[in-house]
Amino acid sequence: MHSFRLMLRKISLSLIILIATLAILTPRVAHAEAWLVVEADSGKVLEATNATYPWYPASVTKLMTAYVTLKAIKEGRLSLDTLLTVSPVAASQSPAKMGFKPGTQVTVDNALKMMLVRSANDMAVVLAEGVGGSIDGFSAQMNQTAQKLGMTQTSYVNPNGLPADGQITSARDLAILARAIIRDLPEFEYFVHIPSIRFGRRVTQNFNKLIGRYPGADGFKTGFICASGYNLVASATRNGKRLIAVVLGASSGQMRAVRAAQLLERGFANNSLSWLRPSLGTVDNLVPIDASPPNLRDEMCGGKRHKPASDEDEDTVASNGGGTGSASGSESAVTFFAAGLQPPMAKPSELLAGAPAPSEPIVVYTGPTRTGSALIAAETADADKQATPRHRGKKARLADKKSDSASEPKADGKDAGKDAKSTEPKSVKHANAKPDSAVKPAAADKPVAKPAKPKAVAKPKSTTSEAKPADQKTAAEPHT
Repeated sequence: MHSFRLMLRKISLSLIILIATLAILTPRVAHAEAWLVVEADSGKVLEATNATYPWYPASVTKLMTAYVTLKAIKEGRLSLDTLLTVSPVAASQSPAKMGFKPGTQVTVDNALKMMLVRSANDMAVVLAEGVGGSIDGFSAQMNQTAQKLGMTQTSYVNPNGLPADGQITSARDLAILARAIIRDLPEFEYFVHIPSIRFGRRVTQNFNKLIGRYPGADGFKTGFICASGYNLVASATRNGKRLIAVVLGASSGQMRAVRAAQLLERGFANNSLSWLRPSLGTVDNLVPIDASPPNLRDEMCGGKRHKPASDEDEDTVASNGGGTGSASGSESAVTFFAAGLQPPMAKPSELLAGAPAPSEPIVVYTGPTRTGSALIAAETADADKQATPRHRGKKARLADKKSDSASEPKADGKDAGKDAKSTEPKSVKHANAKPDSAVKPAAADKPVAKPAKPKAVAKPKSTTSEAKPADQKTAAEPHT
């Protein structure tokens, strides 16, 4: 009888250990997701869920675009100061983008910063055309590089991750790419953890919510399309140990950051219960799964959920579907089992909900590399191009004060509004131009030009209508 009770106790203890282990190894998920956390130096896998399941990469594609570009720089085929020109193909890309008109020139350095922080799809094409001659030529280089690195589940069709048949990767392959960036390009690694950039008047925070919020966060890139869900390749360093976390298919931008923080925290904890976890080997040895990528379009963008304005996070979308609620559930499961086994830390959802640590935005600009007074002049020129209608109206009125005495009275009335339209092409050339309905009438420069031919007015209207959709989407997109 005593031995029977002892056996029951052993069985009960084994079940408790098994349940607790599963709580860590397989946190509850509401839909298809893939997770992976590895040691950056050794490639040792600390945790994996669907890590070799094919997935749509979305904008994490730009990590390979950056890798191929920076390798070309390292090999001397171009430099960070090389000037590239925005082509009509680049300018036609969907948001998020900088919105530069064809013919605009930008350095490789600035294009990389805009692509990795702003997730600018047009800058990805600018780099692709500058390095590979065309999107197809550069995509071939991306695929060759992927095969060389051992990314056997990856294929690329474009350099920015916008939806395309055949654009596929996996959490395993993305971890391999992140390790390659750290190993092969240490001198350029700062590109993947810039907290924010400033172009003219506009400041854009890095979409990776871990940067400036999670202790030690130092990489890499986010991504989203409806089919993929919210993706993130992240890294962090603590006490000289660097980990890489990959999250694919999260339900929101907040959730992908929370998931990554959970993975990193468990990896850094390395507590005495790690012996309970089975050995998963290294990331290169994970066995690929032969399957089709899950398509999360209906879940991400169907029903009551609103499609984001870009391939990045949007708070109004993230708030639907209860992103933080799910986080609390998995956090509490880990907290229940690991309480008292590691130093206390704020819940990831709370840690990542606050504002990022203050930092000075990195200035980006158009044109050649500049320093000193020339850089200040370039910044001012870009800022002037982004001036709001109100600012333009004030400047116009100030400039017209001297000529008001020679003009007809009430020059800023209806007739002035007509004349303001005739000057509008100067503003619609730029990414932050406002729709015509938002433009406040400015004083007429030349009242006598009022009876100008209607065709002169028709031209700016067509220009404005072309710029309007991109501008509205860009303005609607938050800096997350």
